[in-house]
This record gives sequence, C-alpha cells and structure tokens, in this order.
Amino acid sequence: MTTDRTAIRRRLAVRRTAHSPPWGRRKAGHRPIVAPLAGSFAASFAATLAVGVGVAIARAERERRAGRRRHAAERQFALLPAELPVPGLRRMALGQLDLAIDLLDGRGPPDEKAVHEIRKALKRLRALVRLLRQELGEEAFARENGALRDAGRRLAGARDAEVMLSTLDRLIARHKRRLGRRRGVGRLREALDAERKVSTARALGDEMTRAQVLGDLRAVRHRVAGWQIAGPPSLDALEQDLQRLYRQGRKRMRRAARGKGDRARAMHEWRKRVKDLRYAAEMLERRDPGEGKRRRRRSKKDAAAKSIHRLARRADKLGEALGEEHDLAVLAQRIGARGERGGSHAPGLGSAALGRRNRRTVLKLIARRRRKLRSRTLRDGARIYRRRPKKFLGRVRRAYERASVSRR
Repeated sequence: MTTDRTAIRRRLAVRRTAHSPPWGRRKAGHRPIVAPLAGSFAASFAATLAVGVGVAIARAERERRAGRRRHAAERQFALLPAELPVPGLRRMALGQLDLAIDLLDGRGPPDEKAVHEIRKALKRLRALVRLLRQELGEEAFARENGALRDAGRRLAGARDAEVMLSTLDRLIARHKRRLGRRRGVGRLREALDAERKVSTARALGDEMTRAQVLGDLRAVRHRVAGWQIAGPPSLDALEQDLQRLYRQGRKRMRRAARGKGDRARAMHEWRKRVKDLRYAAEMLERRDPGEGKRRRRRSKKDAAAKSIHRLARRADKLGEALGEEHDLAVLAQRIGARGERGGSHAPGLGSAALGRRNRRTVLKLIARRRRKLRSRTLRDGARIYRRRPKKFLGRVRRAYERASVSRR
C-alpha cells in the first residue's frame, strides 16, 4: 500500500507542472489579480501625487501669505510689537519712500489717486523727519525736509486742480436748490474740470517731472538707508521734537483764534502742525500687521493704546475740517472777491464764468460754511491743545510705556 501510494504521487507530480493547478482550466468564480493590482497601484500613485501637489500648493500659499505679512510689516506706518521707536521710524521712512517710488515708477503715468497717495506719503515723511530732527541733526533735517518738500510741490498742480473741483462739488451738493440748476455755476464747474484735465496731463504726463521726482526720492532713500540711528527703547530721543510739534500747533491755534491779519493763512499754517501731530500719534501706535480687524478692535480697548489712537483720530478729524476751510478760501479767491477774472491760473473763473448774481451767491455760501468750520475747528482744537506741552508729553510718555508693556 505504501509503494502504490508513492507511485501514484510520483505520477501526479510528473504529469502536471509545478505552477499549474491540477485541473485543466480556471474554475468559475476565480478572477485575475494583475488588473486589480495595477489599478490599486495607479490609484495609490495618483493619490500620492495629489497629496504632493496639495502640499506644494499649501506651502506656496503659506510663503505667499508670509511675504504679504512681511511686506505689510515693512510698510506699516506704526510701530511693530516690541520695536524700538527710533529704528521703527527709520523702517517707516523706508516703507513710505518705497510706496511713493513704486507708484511713480509704473509702466505709465500715475493717475490722480496715485498722485494723492504719493503726496500723502511725502507728508508722512516730512512729519517723520520733524520727529527725528534732534536725532538727525539740523543739516540732515534741512536736506531731507527740503528734498521732500520740493518733490511734493512738483506734483501739486494736478492735485490742487482736483481739490478745487471736488470743493465746488461738495458745495453744490450741500446747496442743491440754490446752486444745482444755475447755469453760471455749471459753467464754473466746466471751467474747473477743463483746468483739472490740463493740469493733470501736464503734471502726470511730463516724463521729465516724474524722472526728477523719482531721482530725488531715490536719493533720499539711499540716505535714509544709511542712517546710523538707534536710540533708547523709550521716547527720550523723540520727546523734544514731539513737544515742539505740539507747542507750535498750540501757538498757531491761538493765532488763528485771534483773527488778526490774514486769518485764512493762519488757519492753513495751523493745519500743517495738526497734520504733523496726527502722523506722530499714528507712528507711536503699536500694531501687529498680522492681526485681523476683530483682534484690533479688542486691542483698542486697552486704555494705553486707546489714548494714543484717540489722539490720532481727533487730530485727523480736525485736520480734515481745517483742510475743507482752506479749500473753500482758495475757491473764493479763485472766483474773485472783487470781480477779477480769476488770476493767472485760470482766466475767466470769476464774474465772466459765473455772472455777478451767481458769484455773489456762491461767495456768500462759501463765507457761511467757512464761519461754521472755523467755529468747529477752534472748539475741537481747544480740546486737543488744552494741556501745556509738558503735561501733554507726560501723558503720551505714560501711554506709550503702558502700550509697550502690554504688547510684549
């Protein structure tokens, strides 16, 4: 029996191959495994590839957001958390110069909105240089302040013509029944609009003017990048200049309140120092460029941060009212208080364009609005400048120190 069984096993082993089943064909229900394996491998490879692409996209998005945060931090016109004041002002100066240069150095001439942003950046820079006057020295201060002033004047033509038109439009909107349907007022608006287009084309389309402004700003940036200033962690290096800005604004407010001499000029000179105070308060605020609006609202609840922010907001509101009063004074002068033809800038903007009756009405409404603005600005100014310079400086110092500690 043992021999027979062994012979049978040998015969079976000889008759069939080692890799084929003992039956001759595949049984029903058995399926090949090569195609499912290939499909699973392809699916795994596609999933791995998709994951890799997703990781690359997410990494690129993180880098892009980080770049935006760095860019926002570099150009933020406020102190960063834990940033020293004097180096922070140097960073802000470079950021504002880069902003102005980028807007000017585009493919084509900048539009009116870009010119407005450039002039705002130049005004911020002049306020910043005034706040660093002691740290820079008189020679460097005079050089940088003069260069920024001249650059702003070269771009003033287009902006001034735009301001005149917008001032008249606000006056018409305020008195629609009295001015909206008058033909003389319409002719005046058409004349101002034509002057705006000519001034804009002349100022923005002149490549030589743009090249001069760009050259001046790049030279200023080169010098700012080489500033060797560090300063202490407190406001000691800025206190004297900050106190000077506040004292000058206080004196000019009193001069404007007395009403002696050229009151319009006194109000305009006061406005310059109010703008400087506003920009100084904005520079001394501490903000995180990465925090959202909701987080920023919560941070403003802090008493120290809110104190400096409130000063900036009030000075901004006062400066806007003083600016409207000045624009109305310039418009009244352009129309012609004595019936002249409007001066050398735009002949025919006086009685020839308006007519005697319309001219009298417009000047009357301008004078009424200016009286209201003067009363409001003097009231708001007394609220800002009610303290003596030393007490004001003490309050700002304490607010800055508390805000700096809370941001660490």
